[in-house]
Amino acid sequence: MTQINTLNFYHSRKFQHDIQTQVQDALNEDVGSGDLTAQLVPNKQVALATIIARESAVICGINWVNACFKQIDETVQIDWQIKEGERVNPNQTLCTIKGLARSLLTAERCALNFLQTLSATATHTRQYVDAIADTNAQIYDTRKTIPHLRLAQKYAVTVGGGQNQRLALYDGVLIKENHIAAAGSIKAVMQQTITLNIGKSIQIEVENLAQLNEALDAGATSILLDNFNTHLLYEAVKINTQRGKQAVLEASGGISLNNVREVARTGVDRISIGAITKNIQAIDLSMRMMTLSN
Repeated sequence: MTQINTLNFYHSRKFQHDIQTQVQDALNEDVGSGDLTAQLVPNKQVALATIIARESAVICGINWVNACFKQIDETVQIDWQIKEGERVNPNQTLCTIKGLARSLLTAERCALNFLQTLSATATHTRQYVDAIADTNAQIYDTRKTIPHLRLAQKYAVTVGGGQNQRLALYDGVLIKENHIAAAGSIKAVMQQTITLNIGKSIQIEVENLAQLNEALDAGATSILLDNFNTHLLYEAVKINTQRGKQAVLEASGGISLNNVREVARTGVDRISIGAITKNIQAIDLSMRMMTLSN
């Protein structure tokens, strides 16, 4: 077994099924036994709606929007004027939607919730990716995601140009300080992990240069440098280079848009950012609707 290939996974039937399940859960939460307010609209009234961006963004979540409307009413027609991952400007129309007014009104909030949240993650990720352009580092996410939106947000990170850390606890080993403490030492925990032969990625977190050397001595090939300042990051890269670039080095902690380029220039391979999934502000979107003659 190997770590999940996310590029293939996001094109798999399982992922498409996951989208349908996420949407069904969201609709069950929002609609429940029925949309009471939509009943105020004549049941055969046809309407045309547009979803409009009110701010600049990288759009992500088209499949979730489609599923929201289609699960409410299979006859709804959606015409997208942009592509997944495309940058849009304020007041740009994203799509037009035609169908029964009741159906459009019932699906509206869930559709916008998914679109504005996933677009926020994609947009924030793209800002970090752009900030380290022309360096050798790559932006990675973490497991600090919104509950029940793990795979959706991880997907949004890739739409924004970032890379996925392990999808979940089953998808790789990340040895942190408490694991080291419980095992007794870096050497002990590394030996135990290697002995398990689980066929997954193995990464160990270190907090200083002494631990870095211990991890390298223990055979680590992927090391997370936790809250290292730029001086220590330079030193860590130097030590690793002297050992023939034994390990992939990942910087994490205390990183923002203000300093991410400086971190990238130290020579680390990866930079993981929890903020791209947990510290996001939903993109401002709106749906406007007009009725059509029956």
